Amino acid sequence: MIKKSVQDYKTINLQKNYFDIIGDIHGCYYELIELVEKLGYVKYKNAYFHKDGRRLISVGDIADKGYKNIDCYNFWINQVNYGGGIWVYGNHCLKFYKYLLGNKIKITYNISKTVSEYMNLPYFERISFRDKFIKCYEGRSHYVILDNGKLVVVHACLKENDIGKFNDAIRTRCLFGDVVRNFDGNNSNKLVDWALEYRGEPFIVYGHNAVLDTKIVNNTIDVDTGCVYGGKLTAFRYPEKEIVQVKSRRVYMEYMNSDDIDFANS
Repeated sequence: MIKKSVQDYKTINLQKNYFDIIGDIHGCYYELIELVEKLGYVKYKNAYFHKDGRRLISVGDIADKGYKNIDCYNFWINQVNYGGGIWVYGNHCLKFYKYLLGNKIKITYNISKTVSEYMNLPYFERISFRDKFIKCYEGRSHYVILDNGKLVVVHACLKENDIGKFNDAIRTRCLFGDVVRNFDGNNSNKLVDWALEYRGEPFIVYGHNAVLDTKIVNNTIDVDTGCVYGGKLTAFRYPEKEIVQVKSRRVYMEYMNSDDIDFANS
């Protein structure tokens, strides 16, 4: 197995702390561009910029499930490299990273679309993309602390006592959420709604668990609103705490979780 180093977490303090934090994209490229432009960003050369100096942040899970996965990755690689963008690790991003390193992974239906797009690139373009992705990915982190500790962005979960720390358990929560394994004795897992118990001062923005309507719960907000399932792509504007959304253009993948949410008719 090939191993590489990845970052645990970052503290980033900027002169201007104005951010637009985008939920799980999952290959919905056209909706991503529509949302970014709706937020007031304009493309200049390789990246998108805002006249007020705002920055884009991704909560991870940029690709898989949709149909423009490589385009979505290229958008964020360019945004990080040229536009001051921020991207935290998601579980789908991690799996594709492992694939590009040559690790043996299970090619499920979700990631198969991304792998197919990647393999269909011309040879030299494919090699160039692989190198750019790995270099960019390894410079990212599992969560970021921003605005002098007032804001935290993570993919799935970060409990109050996790902030400013890192270990294997925290890493798992960051990527996969607060998972209770084998809760029924039949090897079934379930996600705990950790936000209900959060009492921390930093405001946490996260995704991973698709919800029909996004709302603030105990100083946290889940911005995954199921765009790939026909729902919406959501951005959370900080510090304004405003929601900006665009509707998905189609159902790219059927939602099959046990809660049976009808995203397409939301």
